[in-house]
Amino acid sequence: MKRTVRRRSSAWSYFEQVGANFVRCKKCDAELKYCGGATSTMISHMAAKHHVSIPLRSAAARGSWSETPPSWKAPDTEEESAFNPEREPSERRRNKRSSVWDVFVRVDEEVHCKLCDTKLKYMSSTTSMMYHIKNKHTETPQSNSVAMPTQAQVTKLVTNMIEKDMFPISVVDGDGFRELLADIVHSYNVPSADEITRSIECHYHEKAADLRMRLATVEKVALTADFWTAMPSQKYITVSCSFITEDWQGKSAVLHTHKLPSGGQLTAECVAEKLFSTTQAWMIAGKVPACVHNNKENIQLTQGVAQVTWNYVSCFATTLQLAVFDGLSEDVLQIISAAGRLVRHFSRSSPAAEALKEKQAQMCLPQHKLIRSDRARWDTVCDMFQCLLEQRWAIKAVLSDRTVTSKHEAQTLEIGDDCWQVIENFTPVLATLKWATTVISAETEVSISNIYPITFSLIQTHLVPKESDVDQVSSFKLAVQKSLRDHMEVDSSDLASNPALIASMLDPRHKHLNFLMPAGRLAAKVKLHELVSKLDASAAGPKDEQLETAVTPDLSQVATARKPPSDTKNTMMLLLGDNYSSSYATDSEAQVDYYLRDIAPSLDINPLEWWRLNGPRFPKLASLAREYLCIPGVSLPSLLSDAGQSFAAMRTRLNPEHVNMMVFLNRNASI
Repeated sequence: MKRTVRRRSSAWSYFEQVGANFVRCKKCDAELKYCGGATSTMISHMAAKHHVSIPLRSAAARGSWSETPPSWKAPDTEEESAFNPEREPSERRRNKRSSVWDVFVRVDEEVHCKLCDTKLKYMSSTTSMMYHIKNKHTETPQSNSVAMPTQAQVTKLVTNMIEKDMFPISVVDGDGFRELLADIVHSYNVPSADEITRSIECHYHEKAADLRMRLATVEKVALTADFWTAMPSQKYITVSCSFITEDWQGKSAVLHTHKLPSGGQLTAECVAEKLFSTTQAWMIAGKVPACVHNNKENIQLTQGVAQVTWNYVSCFATTLQLAVFDGLSEDVLQIISAAGRLVRHFSRSSPAAEALKEKQAQMCLPQHKLIRSDRARWDTVCDMFQCLLEQRWAIKAVLSDRTVTSKHEAQTLEIGDDCWQVIENFTPVLATLKWATTVISAETEVSISNIYPITFSLIQTHLVPKESDVDQVSSFKLAVQKSLRDHMEVDSSDLASNPALIASMLDPRHKHLNFLMPAGRLAAKVKLHELVSKLDASAAGPKDEQLETAVTPDLSQVATARKPPSDTKNTMMLLLGDNYSSSYATDSEAQVDYYLRDIAPSLDINPLEWWRLNGPRFPKLASLAREYLCIPGVSLPSLLSDAGQSFAAMRTRLNPEHVNMMVFLNRNASI
């Protein structure tokens, strides 16, 4: 018999022989044992380490005997036996590659676990590997193929990624994304955009049903209206809600994002219709005490719309921003522009940035990068000024170094000493205003009750010009003072009816209203009595009669008691009632008086926690507290944080078709 010439395996394209018993990988220089002409070790190495699939040779490619080979001739490797095309199809299906090879790699007569580097003896069976996975790596798939739960789990992770990072749903159709998942997850079928959309819709409906059930159990729900613009120039209004749970926990959630008409003037009727339709859809129309908004021009006229039964409250962060912009004179704007130009130079010039790092190290200054202000956020001006003051002398040293900065550049970028003095005087004022915004924007705490205490503190203390202030800072303080007075209507005769001031009275920390004049405090107290009286009028009659009976019992019932009282103490209780000396006020006016006479707690307590403990003492005031303290101070608190700014940027890239669903799921992830 004559044997044909044996063809060289394609594995040798990646390996070279070293000596008689070793081969070396050309990609990673790994040395493997080599004996008997078998290439299975090399093939396994390329698949496990370099994700290179080397096809196994067929009988024709390997070469064959000119006559039928002897019956004792066994295949070279297990893999060749499994994929032998001469075997029956049913046999080939039974020898389908086990999923344990996703976890193990064969090295000579052993198999090595990729997860824990355990080495096992290989006897042409996967039983020991399956046993190892079952006992050591329970999260690893153990079946011979990718099971449906694994497919569903990966799909859920993809869906969560799209919801959390607010990617367009079409991202799953990208070739790069599909190649990534196909390479990472064995045999994973990437779903289409339509399938992902259906999955997100199911999640949306589940979350909406849960939120609707929660809103059905609360007494009052405050609205917020956040107006924003996406690219390219598409306007939206996101309607959110805030409420206080039965156990006095403050919660907030997004309800709906409406697409507003493009082009033309946005009318008050259109805004009112969007808000009213939202309350109808969520069945909270009769529970809304107020709506906080960040667009005074488009919403101030909606009070005259018949459907609107709630008050409107301006977003304090927006109001403060308008006041700051009103106070920025032309001189200050030029200084801000010069500071921004200086920061931009160091961010664009690599030599200047490296030189600044060296000067910071030499002067023992913090290794901070310079911060550039953002026109949309006035508080970033404060951050820019603070950083420039910190790095002032390092910056001057770099600008004076002619090997780094030319004379012309230095003259263009240098800030004069008088401007540095303005920056030094201006920064503490901006820092105080930034703290005010931070306090009001706290998402997890009561915020509306802090608005007027902070406003009056700014007007009466922090924005009063000092003798040491430069002219630009004094002018800024006076201008911001005037703007705050106008926007917040602090001199209005109807200030006591403002929901923010009522909330301050219902906040035990501010209830004494020491920031107001005596006439203002008296008007606020009268308003609180009026609100409690209205609450009494709307309450059920039998409940009030029962309450009065509990306070002063009927003497005829005392006379017909089975056993007359035997001591003076019991007699007094029967005559005057069990609650005569109780700290729990039953009369409405008495509740208000007792509440206002109580010592105010410290400023660091949570007012909701105080009401949780003291609500039983003042049940009617507690009901009002739920109504007014649930109103937020800003239209969307978290938007003022860094994470909120990232969210604001992400939502602008969404498809209008899915924007409502995606914003809802993203903002309500923790609900």
